[in-house]
Amino acid sequence: MNGKWKIFAVLAGVFLALATNSVDAACDTSKIDICCHKDVLDDGDLRIIDDFVADAVDELVKTEDFTSIAKIRTVILSRSSSSKDSAKAQYEQQFSESAHKYISNALEAAKGLTPANNRFRVILNLLILVDYLQEPRLADLAIKRLDDEDNAIRYWAVHSVTNPGITGKLNSGGAANLELAERITEQLKGLVESSSPEILALMAGFAAKVGIPQGEELLLQIADMRIKRYENWKVEYELLDGDILKLLDSKIPAESASKPDVAHRFGQLYSYVFQRYIKGRDVLSDTQKNQLASVLVETEISYISKRLKVAQSVVKNAVEQGDYTVLLQEHGRLLGDETKAGQLPLKLNFDYGKEPDGSRRIAPLALPEPPKELIPSTKLRTSADNGSTGSP
Repeated sequence: MNGKWKIFAVLAGVFLALATNSVDAACDTSKIDICCHKDVLDDGDLRIIDDFVADAVDELVKTEDFTSIAKIRTVILSRSSSSKDSAKAQYEQQFSESAHKYISNALEAAKGLTPANNRFRVILNLLILVDYLQEPRLADLAIKRLDDEDNAIRYWAVHSVTNPGITGKLNSGGAANLELAERITEQLKGLVESSSPEILALMAGFAAKVGIPQGEELLLQIADMRIKRYENWKVEYELLDGDILKLLDSKIPAESASKPDVAHRFGQLYSYVFQRYIKGRDVLSDTQKNQLASVLVETEISYISKRLKVAQSVVKNAVEQGDYTVLLQEHGRLLGDETKAGQLPLKLNFDYGKEPDGSRRIAPLALPEPPKELIPSTKLRTSADNGSTGSP
């Protein structure tokens, strides 16, 4: 099973299990349930919390059935906080310290498990638990596995440090949260080139929402990587670029003179979506073309119309009618060509970098023609017979 489908299989198992109505605790919860409702905790209560976490993590590691594992996680999560405000801080500190200790020990022990599928199961389920707990003090357990060779484990490690709960806490202020946000972001920057589209989507969402300058740097790095993949005709899962365009748009204020770098990436990436759809019409799969069409239309309706303050539907109509000439004309009108700047660059006050002579580019970079290995052999033969290059 490849990494992509392994992730979806794991997710399906998790959500199916969580849909079960009854939750039968595999570990004893009678003592911890009393602690959850106490106004003041003593040393004995703290030991009860520690013992509960130790037993629950041990049970999670030993259990193999996905439904039972999900129930155990639910039991742990439901007892991770006190119902009493007076005891909440003390309770949660002990719970997180115990969780860190026992999950860390379990992850370390999992390294020696055989066969490999046992190692995978244990590490994956522990990382999902870390993700559910959404506790910044557990983040280092996931950070250590951000570059795991297994794509599913890497996915959940990234998910654990980028989920909305963690992001919200990182944005809540404090030196420790700021330092952790910077640490996570810098770690993610090193993963951009090697990450799958599913993981890139998590990283991009985090980058747009975390409240530090490095977050925007990460988002631009992801956009630059996708732009480069388009140039090399090696981009995968084009629907991801609809999300990236949305996130880039969210970083551009109404008066965007202060965000030309973000607007530039938006314009160039959207241009490459146009150009790939037009130049790749004879070489891309139906799935690829449908994904590109979806990005083109959704971006026009949701973001171009908003920025230009005029309802736009030219792209949508041209896609529906298969009119590539109109699409090319609309590309030039919106984004610019060699003769004039486009409406979007004029509105958002950006350009596409420098020409060799030092002047500013008013047109987005042109997408290279599809490589020969993508062009059907029949089209190559026809082009050769006609003395042409076979370009669209």
